[in-house]
Amino acid sequence: MSDPVLVEITRGGVVESFHHGAVAVMDADGKTVLSLGDIDRPIFPRSAVKAFQALPLIESGAADRFQLTDAEIALACSSHSGEPRHVGGAASMLGKAGLDLHCLECGAHWPMGEKAARALAAEGKMPLTLHNNCSGKHSGFICVAVQEGIDPKGYIAPDHKLMREITGALGDMTGYDLSNTARGVDGCSIPTYAIPLRNIARGFAQFASGQGLGTERVKAAARLRKAVAAEPFMVAGSERFDTVVMEVLRERAFIKTGAEGVYCGALPELGLGIALKIEDGAGRAAETAMAALLVRFLKLTAEKNPVVVARTDHSMKNWNGIEVGRMRAAASLTA
Repeated sequence: MSDPVLVEITRGGVVESFHHGAVAVMDADGKTVLSLGDIDRPIFPRSAVKAFQALPLIESGAADRFQLTDAEIALACSSHSGEPRHVGGAASMLGKAGLDLHCLECGAHWPMGEKAARALAAEGKMPLTLHNNCSGKHSGFICVAVQEGIDPKGYIAPDHKLMREITGALGDMTGYDLSNTARGVDGCSIPTYAIPLRNIARGFAQFASGQGLGTERVKAAARLRKAVAAEPFMVAGSERFDTVVMEVLRERAFIKTGAEGVYCGALPELGLGIALKIEDGAGRAAETAMAALLVRFLKLTAEKNPVVVARTDHSMKNWNGIEVGRMRAAASLTA
């Protein structure tokens, strides 16, 4: 099956380039609300499923035991920009568990946020594991390990007791046999599994509605959603799409980016889950596609939700500030 064009880039009044992709919008019963392209081809969801991986943080009792704040819980779902609040939040989570950054196995990289990276360099400092965009997720893993009396050393390995628990939550939420699919290594060194968009979207529908989940998981999902809605900055950072959109929509939508053009979302008021994959891995196209889906299903208007609507069709400017073209959602998404 050939994936349709989801996003177009124009210049001089004509389409200069375009991005193909696939989209699945499902309800918790598994009903397909929208299907574009091949939604049954397994793809690596990458960081888009961090909310599923954060469920054990709540269910194990770790979040309560260590009195994690909404900001810290939101950080456990994040791909953050490495700004001071993000770095401080991860350090705080580890400190509450009685450990420090030396137990993190995610690796170190310069902050994703340009301002944060420049500030760190200006101080003559090198990045730490706390600056890794996944340090919040990993700090959450460490909290679970301490809560359950598991030695966290080597926790990134697929067969580590802690990682088996995290993988189990992912498998449960997607309803997909992860033992019988392709497994890769994510950027932060934990395993990532190939899962069809159909399954991922249904998982987010259950995450949104609680339908089909056990009592404790319903509570855990709701707590994660509320924490993210209260602290959207912690999920991404300054001027990042996830943060900007959720600052506006709050509990109406949970959205999360993943590497290589993946985006997922949960719409609690509708009980729907969204999963999309841009074929060429372009993040710019994934953001535009997600914006179009939010506008379409939440019936957002430019008058009341200008920030979100603007992302569906916006100008592209050169270094002199001259508009040279537009990036827009294709008719396949807006029809």
